[in-house]
Amino acid sequence: MTTNLPPKPRGSTPPPSSPVSNNNPAETGEPKPYELISFPKERPPKNPPAGHHQYLGDRLHGTLFLTLKVQTTLHVSTGVVVMGSDIGSRVPLIKTMVQNIDQKLSIQGSSLKGCIRSAYEAITNSTLAVITSRYRDKIPQERLPCKNKQELCPASQVFGALDWQGLIEFSDAKCENTGFATGFMPSLYRPRPDQRRAYFDARGNVAGRKFYYHTIRAIDKGQNQGITVQQAAKEYTFQTQIQFKNLTAAELGTLLIVLGQDPKYPIALKVGGGKPIGMGTMTVEVTAARVLQNKGDLRDRYSSYKPPESDSMTGTKLQQFMQKNIQAAHSSLVQATQLQQLAEVLKYPTDREPPTGMY
Repeated sequence: MTTNLPPKPRGSTPPPSSPVSNNNPAETGEPKPYELISFPKERPPKNPPAGHHQYLGDRLHGTLFLTLKVQTTLHVSTGVVVMGSDIGSRVPLIKTMVQNIDQKLSIQGSSLKGCIRSAYEAITNSTLAVITSRYRDKIPQERLPCKNKQELCPASQVFGALDWQGLIEFSDAKCENTGFATGFMPSLYRPRPDQRRAYFDARGNVAGRKFYYHTIRAIDKGQNQGITVQQAAKEYTFQTQIQFKNLTAAELGTLLIVLGQDPKYPIALKVGGGKPIGMGTMTVEVTAARVLQNKGDLRDRYSSYKPPESDSMTGTKLQQFMQKNIQAAHSSLVQATQLQQLAEVLKYPTDREPPTGMY
């Protein structure tokens, strides 16, 4: 999940199409593996949400079926450290992931929702979902989290806010591979925004949202301090679903852009821990979609035990459907400047090397 803390050091002012750079070697000594995505200049629009009381006939409802592929080693921590012998490993102590009774790893739906929401927020004119209280007075007032469920920004309408559940649900992602890999995660420093000017703009306000770059691999060894972790290795695949209701075409299209389905912006997700050292890169394939688009579809679904065959889309039909909604997103919801900035950070494949030394 992206940390919405103040930005990093800035050398010269970057062009509008570039992320707010934190990589001023003269100030930092070492370039850092992240950038800040600037906020749109306009205030976020606030509107009432669609609601859960009925399926609206002019909106989209259904399920996306996803395959997630691990590109750099992945660790989504349970926060529990156990003896290696407890989970069939030879190491003395290991920090665990969720592992099901069938010995397959799992990624909590909340972890997926967090990293996807952060990117959705960044490319729409939305508020922050989570803030650090220490820097509250440095966050632009219009970017503070939504509190009135009748006045929600674009991301909050879809993902939820205080007293509002949101319009999409994430299932846990189940690994298709049995077992797990063992890796090493070095100790990582906490964020230190006070030591990095680029975290803040000229007025002293937080400059944007923080995202870590993808790298060609993750750092595994070479540090004296750290811990062994249970992880999903490169090429492991996970299956999951996203259920949605009452989304506009633009909202669904924006979600698909974040999932990397726009050919012009081939981005990947950053999931779990170890982002500064290159861990957690996952690419997404939407393998199928089941979409109900009108009241007739809804009536047929609930008056029959068998779902209508026209519900499910794959192949060419699925691609056409996704690109139609992606175009709607570009036309009315996505912020072009912020999308270009984010794509520069989250593009995949990449030839970027992981950082050297301690981070």
